[in-house]
Amino acid sequence: MTCCTQLLTVVAELSRAAQQVDGAQVEALAEEILRAKRVFVAGAGRSGLCVRAFANRLMHLGICVYVVGETVTPPLTKDDLLLIGSGSGKTSGLVVLAEKAAAIGAHLATVTLAPQNPIGALCRVKVVLPGTTRLLADEARPGVSTQPMGSLFEQLSFLVYDALVLRLMEITGKKPEDLVCRHGNLE
Repeated sequence: MTCCTQLLTVVAELSRAAQQVDGAQVEALAEEILRAKRVFVAGAGRSGLCVRAFANRLMHLGICVYVVGETVTPPLTKDDLLLIGSGSGKTSGLVVLAEKAAAIGAHLATVTLAPQNPIGALCRVKVVLPGTTRLLADEARPGVSTQPMGSLFEQLSFLVYDALVLRLMEITGKKPEDLVCRHGNLE
């Protein structure tokens, strides 16, 4: 197969997977983001990169957002939302964060493949995506994706986050130029 053929395979797989996303779950996450005083995001590996990119767009929207683990991240409070991107829902460091956030009384949400796992069990809002990860290899998921490890989940989560940005723009009446004015200028 050529690289272009592989690309078309990935795009077709993403299209099929996107049709399985529950719009009500995504809408619930949009509402939770808008209700929060501040939004904190966390994730590990490639899922972490996706949620960090989402944080960047939330900042462009004018939403007060922090990436957990950065030195400028303030303490989480009960008025805040912690959004965890975790395909498996059982990455140990992220489970600890979810448990701490729950103990504080903060709102929790996740984008995940496995809402029944420890992180999902603590979250009020769950966006469940199709796919698999290396940590879910023990669960029956044959034929879910032709791509390695968590690629389908990571790609689809990135697209869901971008769709969320569009929905948040719609709800808040923001236009693309409203986001551009918050784009970094120290490039």
